Amino acid sequence: MANAASGMAVNDDCKLKFLDLKAKRTYRFIIYKIEEKLKQVVVEKLGEPTLGYEDFTASLPANECRYAVYDFDFVTEENCQKSKIFFIAWSPDTSRVRSKMLYASSKDRFKRELDGIQVELQATDPTEMGLDVIRGRAN
Repeated sequence: MANAASGMAVNDDCKLKFLDLKAKRTYRFIIYKIEEKLKQVVVEKLGEPTLGYEDFTASLPANECRYAVYDFDFVTEENCQKSKIFFIAWSPDTSRVRSKMLYASSKDRFKRELDGIQVELQATDPTEMGLDVIRGRAN
């Protein structure tokens, strides 16, 4: 299962929880982290459906990289209720170089495991993933 390029495996729980978010809408968001010692991506935090975008951004560590998935609900100009699943690669400028490289090299393979992502965002500081950015990318 491990990817030769980065050597990271993806814990099955990552995919199962993503399917719950996508199909059953059990979660509003999922935050994933790379466990370097285990050499795999694991689920770090699950956000309840009642939580909002501020709860999500507050759950991301300020100085560490993470992958995250957010189920964004919005209303179109035609007044239709829609949702889009965002994949966010959070790589703050203040995080360790090794960590940034690890997350960058593992990202594409990890993202492929999550079937149903509609929008991808790369963010190095909170302004790059503000609610206005998410809204703009959703339409």
